[in-house]
Amino acid sequence: MEQIVRADIAAFTTGRAEMANAMIEQSGVRVRPDRNRGRAAGINPSGRFEPVSRHVFDDGWDSIEELPPFKTEVQVEKPRTIITRNTSPDISFDRSINPYRGCEHGCVYCFARPTHSYMGLSPGLDFESKLFAKPDAARLLDKELSKEGYQPRTIAIGTNTDPYQPIEKRYRIMREILEVLEARGHPVGIVTKSALVTRDIDILSRMAERGLAKVALSVTTMDRMLARTMEPRASTPTKRLEAIRQLSDAGIPASVMVAPIIPSLTDAEMERILDSARAAGAREAGYVVLRLPLEVSPIFKDWLLRHYPDRYRHVMSLIRSMRDGKDYDSEWGKRMKGAGPYAWQIGRRFELTARRLGLNLERRTLRTDQFVAAARENEQLMLL
Repeated sequence: MEQIVRADIAAFTTGRAEMANAMIEQSGVRVRPDRNRGRAAGINPSGRFEPVSRHVFDDGWDSIEELPPFKTEVQVEKPRTIITRNTSPDISFDRSINPYRGCEHGCVYCFARPTHSYMGLSPGLDFESKLFAKPDAARLLDKELSKEGYQPRTIAIGTNTDPYQPIEKRYRIMREILEVLEARGHPVGIVTKSALVTRDIDILSRMAERGLAKVALSVTTMDRMLARTMEPRASTPTKRLEAIRQLSDAGIPASVMVAPIIPSLTDAEMERILDSARAAGAREAGYVVLRLPLEVSPIFKDWLLRHYPDRYRHVMSLIRSMRDGKDYDSEWGKRMKGAGPYAWQIGRRFELTARRLGLNLERRTLRTDQFVAAARENEQLMLL
């Protein structure tokens, strides 16, 4: 967005974040605070594939309507398939499932925000409030697992949007997926920011006993106030740690992801997060440095100017020091960890702390030898 780009330049050249904030306010791209209460994004830009962009401004005719607050709306999506494949060399899995599109957690830094542009919606507030549920996911999964020649490997869930976001309480799609995976003896790895995952401890504990399940809780900060503004509808940091404890006590391999690490904002908390997670029962850990692809960059910058204007230049300078002077570098191997002295320092701190706490001494590998391919319909008819 041009307005955010100009404000970013002003913040760096003048050193005055208040000037940058004033420029954004005058441009009309910001949503009124009463409309986005309880949300992280402060802007709702048009998707990058849209032919037009819309801005609110007063033309002097008092024609601006009082727009209502953004409320969560859920539409049903009926995909033809549910397993997504990838060949990315820096990702440890080759298949995943996303029960939902969009995420009510509303994490301002979420790298999945740009995917809402494919739906003709905004990666900003639309991503947090206009959601899509896939209630046929379990049925589609069972069908795809029945295909001739299917070779089981761990399915990752929670890699794009959170499967345990608040609307899961109503739709229960994730639980139905787990029921299919348990029946088929298929391995699954889950990443979430929600304590709702403990609802499914009964299924997950049975799967874990067979070597079929593990769960990672993502913890960005231990500061509840920061978490409230940055990831407003995700579980509090304390509840995520308690979820790790409950999962671990139930015999489910639990790990912690310090993700994303935001320079000069959350990076100083890395050791505390790892220490707290280890005390709660985590045995494995990982980390990811902040990523700002496509529309995520202006959304994050606007948020940073609104909530932490005094740190704006420092945060963005450190981010660019890890991305070859850019907001983001998509190169394989660099996009998750960054490059340069600052990224190296974060990596060494993580390694030393993990070693001191005894984390990652043993990586749990899930089993694939228990997979049961269901009999196809024609085979069942042959039995009649």
